[in-house]
This record gives sequence, structure tokens and C-alpha cells, in this order.
Amino acid sequence: MGTYVARRLLLTVPLLLLVSIIVFGLSQLIQGDPAVVIAGGQKATPEGIVRAREELHLDRSTIEQYGIWLGNAVRGDLGESFYNNRTVASEITSRFPVTLSVALGAITVTIAFGIPLGIIAGTRPGSIVDRVVTFMSSIGLAIPDFWLAMVLVTILAVNLQMLPAIGYVPFTESPVEWATHLYLPWFAMGIPGAAGLARQVRGALIDALEQDYIRTARSKGLSGRLVVMKHALKNASIAPVTVLGISFAYMLGGTVILETIFSLPGMGQYFYSALINKDLPVIQGVVLLTALIFVVLNLLVDVLYAYLNPKVRLA
Repeated sequence: MGTYVARRLLLTVPLLLLVSIIVFGLSQLIQGDPAVVIAGGQKATPEGIVRAREELHLDRSTIEQYGIWLGNAVRGDLGESFYNNRTVASEITSRFPVTLSVALGAITVTIAFGIPLGIIAGTRPGSIVDRVVTFMSSIGLAIPDFWLAMVLVTILAVNLQMLPAIGYVPFTESPVEWATHLYLPWFAMGIPGAAGLARQVRGALIDALEQDYIRTARSKGLSGRLVVMKHALKNASIAPVTVLGISFAYMLGGTVILETIFSLPGMGQYFYSALINKDLPVIQGVVLLTALIFVVLNLLVDVLYAYLNPKVRLA
């Protein structure tokens, strides 16, 4: 297992390097001269533009610019916003906990509903319960999370006034208010994920229950519950683990619309604002962090996959 993990870590290095090149390449796609923005926009003087180009190292070659940017990024220096002069690293530090709170709550909803429903349907294939779960899962997969968010806001926040529609309260100020303000985002993002997970668990469990080792376990007189929980579920969890990893990565990196709907001061809203303003350091910082999260989560999923399926480690 240790050899497999080490091999995966080594393969991650060139991938991270490629990601850094792509992220840096964003600077070549942004229209306009960043030096003009730094120097004051339309009020910029030629001398100010020259100084700004030197500060941003735009007077260097592209390779030199990349080397300087990469060196700073490795040290945690992602530059400053063009518009408020705040460091990107400090803004990410303050905003990432908001996005992480949304993602952790959403993945909890996904697991809490997806796994039990998948097990119930997978152990009763063809039954009414299985058909209901399959039908509801299909609906859940077809509903975009932003549309579900607006429906939940309309029903639970506007009509019934059970939950706040927008805003965020830090956990350190009030855990109860923190959760109250995040219930709607959690369910808006978690329910579609639960639908996909339920289908994956159902299919994997049906396949696992048809294997020879399951018949052997049943022939030994083990109860159906024990056969499922002790023998079938571990092998059936291999495919859903991948789905969970992808879902969590999406929840961390795909919150732009939901954070805008619920007015959450997280990474998604920060990134959206940067896109509108063409704030290059912010765009690069957020994309780099998001890509890093995807790479790390992919590595963790691969390791867990190898743990559940020893054949992968030997390949």
C-alpha cells in the first residue's frame, strides 16, 4: 500500500506543474493591460504604467514571469487584488471556510440520504420501493441545484418563513445561526448528489449480491442483514467512493451560483466578482486553489479505492 501511495504522489507532481502552467496562462487570455488598471485606469499616466509593469514583472519574458509567479505561489503569495489592494491569500483564507461549510454540509446530506436509499433499493430489486427510489433519483439528477435552491427559498424562506433566505453567520459567533443560514444551501446542493449516489449504491449492491462469495455466505446460514453489511457493502462501495470524491470536489469548486443566490461570502462569490472585474490575481488564485483541491481529492479517492480493491494496488 505504501508503494502505491508513493507512486501516486510522484505522478501528482507533474500534474500540479501542468496545472500551474495552465493557471498562469490565464494571464495571457485576459484582455487589456493589467498595468493600466494598477496605474489608475483611464487616469493612468505613462510613468505610472511603466512603474506598474515593473511591479508586475511585465517587462520580463514570459518564462521569467512564470518563474516569479510560481515561486511566489509556492510561498503562499498569490499577489494583490487589482481593485482593493488586499492580498488574495488573506481573502481566500477568510472566504474558504464559508465554501467549506457549504460543501461539508452538502456532502453530509448526500451521504445521509444517498447511501440508505441505495441500500434499500439494492436489496429489493424490482420491488415497489426500488421503483420509487429509482424514480425519485432520476428526478433528483434532472433538477439543477440552482433551480432547487430557488424553489427551497420560495417555499421555506419566503412563504413559510421557516429559514433565512440569504446571509451567513460564522460558526464562532453562533453555531445555531450558522447552521440555520446554511440549511437551504446544504439541501439544494446535497439532494442532487444524494440522487446520484443512491443510483450508484443500488447498482453496485445488486451486482455484489449476485457474486459467488455472497451465495457461500448465505449457505453458511448468515442473516441477510449480516451478508449485506459485512460482505456485500464493502465491495459495493468501490464505485460510490469515486462518485463521492467527484461530488465533494464539485461542491467545493462549483458554488458560484449558489453562493450568489444565498449571498454567501465564499470562494464562489469572490471568483464571480473577479471575473466581472477581470481581477487577474484573484482569478489565478481561486483557479489554482480549486485545481489543487481536485488533485488532492483525486489522490485521496485513488488511495481509498486501492484500499477497497487490492487488485488496483497490484496493477
